Amino acid sequence: MQTKDLHVNFRHYWVNDRINYSIRVFIALVGVVLPCWYLKANHAVTPLVLGIIAAALAESDDNLTGRIKGLAITLICFLIASLSIEVLFDYPIFFAIGLFCSTFGFIMLGAMGSRYASIAFASLLLAVYTMLGADHSVNLWYQPMLLLGGAFWYGCLSLTWHILWPNQPVQRSLANVFSECADYLDHKSQLFEPVADLVSQPLRLKAASQNSRVVNALNTAKATLLHRARRGQPNTTGDRFLTIYFMAQDIHERASSSHYRYQDLAANFNRSDVLFRFQRLLRSQAIACRDISTALAMGKSYTHDEKSLKALNELQDSLQYLHDQNKPEWKMLLIQLDFLFNNLATVERQLMNINNPDAMHTEEENDIQLADNEAHGVKELVKRISAQFNTDSMLFRHAIRMAIALTVGYGCIQVFDLQRGYWILLTTLFVCQPNYSATRQKLRQRVIGTIAGILAGIPLLYLFPGQEGQLVLMVVAGVLFFSFRMVKYGWATAFITLLVLFCFNQLGEGYAVILPRLGDTLIGCLLAVLAVTFILPDWESKRLHKAMSGAINANKDYLAQIIGQYRIGKRDSLSYRISRRDAHNTDAHLNTAISNMLAEPERYQIDANESFRFLTLNHAMLSYISALGAHRTQLDDDKTHQLVSEAHRIIHTHLECLATQLSGNACQRAPALDVNLDQRLGQWRDEDCTSVRMVLQQLHLIHRMLPEMHKLADQLAPQVQKQEVTA
Repeated sequence: MQTKDLHVNFRHYWVNDRINYSIRVFIALVGVVLPCWYLKANHAVTPLVLGIIAAALAESDDNLTGRIKGLAITLICFLIASLSIEVLFDYPIFFAIGLFCSTFGFIMLGAMGSRYASIAFASLLLAVYTMLGADHSVNLWYQPMLLLGGAFWYGCLSLTWHILWPNQPVQRSLANVFSECADYLDHKSQLFEPVADLVSQPLRLKAASQNSRVVNALNTAKATLLHRARRGQPNTTGDRFLTIYFMAQDIHERASSSHYRYQDLAANFNRSDVLFRFQRLLRSQAIACRDISTALAMGKSYTHDEKSLKALNELQDSLQYLHDQNKPEWKMLLIQLDFLFNNLATVERQLMNINNPDAMHTEEENDIQLADNEAHGVKELVKRISAQFNTDSMLFRHAIRMAIALTVGYGCIQVFDLQRGYWILLTTLFVCQPNYSATRQKLRQRVIGTIAGILAGIPLLYLFPGQEGQLVLMVVAGVLFFSFRMVKYGWATAFITLLVLFCFNQLGEGYAVILPRLGDTLIGCLLAVLAVTFILPDWESKRLHKAMSGAINANKDYLAQIIGQYRIGKRDSLSYRISRRDAHNTDAHLNTAISNMLAEPERYQIDANESFRFLTLNHAMLSYISALGAHRTQLDDDKTHQLVSEAHRIIHTHLECLATQLSGNACQRAPALDVNLDQRLGQWRDEDCTSVRMVLQQLHLIHRMLPEMHKLADQLAPQVQKQEVTA
């Protein structure tokens, strides 16, 4: 029994992404430190370790062929970066020109895709590492070959890892989707508090923030699956994971649905247990999602807990009891609760069939193709890069900003004759981000982490003066850097500072780099802040109206896709899934943009209350549209189709006007709301089927939101224009 428990615990830790990644880095570092220690090659340790770090930062998920191709491109870029530094190092003017051009060029490679962006950043990092060790390089090829040797060793180790455990990235990405969905369900459950004075906006804002994390997890999972597919079509081994991904998308659509105003439900049922039971069911389904996440990560079969099913049955009994009361004032509200119950019942069936995904999805009903947005072929790659050569492109602005900042940093080194001043470039490279908010966050964490690393490094160098102890600490610091890099950057900075101190102590410069390291860090941070503030700055307030317009446009297209299917019947086509993903992506982007804006200087901000209110309304609209998508079915009644088409046409016109106004091309006048339409949508016949009632209700909810959205657009548009003038 103890052996079984030990095996389960080992599996639990093994599938943890950070632990798995750390083990790979540990093996890579030990694989170079031990031979160097045995051969007494102290001078080779530092470039080999730095090569491993750069290669690990350049690593991205892909299939075996893609990984081999990625490793080849990485090594070529590393060779170019390192050799160019060695060749130009003694010629400051040519070095500065080369630094500017290479920085701009490498960053612009990010236009080709996230994989190339990682390789480009790692290549710049390796170039700075080459500068740091240029004084110790015995010839032109010595340091580049050691740096590439470390990178090649880590690349081979990563390829071996992928061959042995090819499905781990897919399992982890899908597990993360269900983990984030669980948190989202918990957030949604808070909206079912049965209190008469429920204020839903703060709860909706939290849900919108968590929804953006679910969307990011879905996007990551999609990219991981796409890397293992050929032209968007899944292979045989990936069919099950792909179907589970589609199920997760469907669960997310249903979880993000809203069928009525939560404050109205709370006000009318605050003396009943029905909302508590909805809340209990949502939390039970959140627990189920976490169990699915664990099962997927560990490659085990999922067993559905009967508690969730029991919560569903008890909720059904509670609803039936309320129906039996025959209270006229509850009639309309109970219909809304029935819609919500049916939606959650379908989620429950999805969760129960996670081990048998074909029971819920079949190829005849659904298009199983994935939308492939990656660039393929040299012509398309070049086209993507050339499309970014304009000042409206964030990538272009960041490339110019970073190239100038690094060149100015190099100028400071030459002017003030800073012997170890290349830490300035290293700090600027890490701290300077595409926007002010991210730069400020990195700045604080970088300074605190560097100071902490130096304070910890001084006594450690004193307590472990021997080479063996320092090599052990070097490996530990390197592993901890990668373990904390994505979750606690301040801690990661402290550990990489320790690693560098131990590396340079192998060259006899441990104590000598302490004070310069701190001073150069402060100068590099200052350059990063100045660059992001004054060189083609990207203030979120200047782009916020575009994010708002994009969100409205995406909702409009998503709604159009759904309304069309009420005529032809439910189809999970590729075009439908793209429109659904775009709507959620733009909603998540809007949430991030507003958060970033609030971290910027106050003079560059627009009204926070109005921005958050717009975000709340947009997320609520997306929730109402998602409910329409979750209940798609074919309607046969011509009169209903006529009313639905008329309502959609009017809503479409209003959304188009809002998007145009927010994008900066203000429409002359917002269309007048049709009061008669509002009344017809708010009332339906007793003989209408459930689907008809649901469609009319959701369209009515969306129609009721339009006046406030027009009012907010009128208020926000002048603020945006003012920012564009003063910025």
